[in-house]
Amino acid sequence: MKCFEDLFAELKQKAASGDPNSGTVKMLQKGKHAIGKKVIEEAGEVWMAAEYEGREKTAEEISQLLYHLQTMMIACDLELDDVYKYL
Repeated sequence: MKCFEDLFAELKQKAASGDPNSGTVKMLQKGKHAIGKKVIEEAGEVWMAAEYEGREKTAEEISQLLYHLQTMMIACDLELDDVYKYL
């Protein structure tokens, strides 16, 4: 199991590697617009899971939303501390 910080470190490493087979690298290459669309999609799926699909599916959808939010952070050259200061 990984925590929020570990996921961010892993995604930054993938981004830095430039591995063309990495889904993270592919998403970053598509840019902020494509990432933003995934954020919106996943947010909707979180809501629907919370309303109709129970705890397990809601947790799964939240994890996917967090992944795409962190991908957006990398695309925007943000660090965790940039976000934490607003929490």
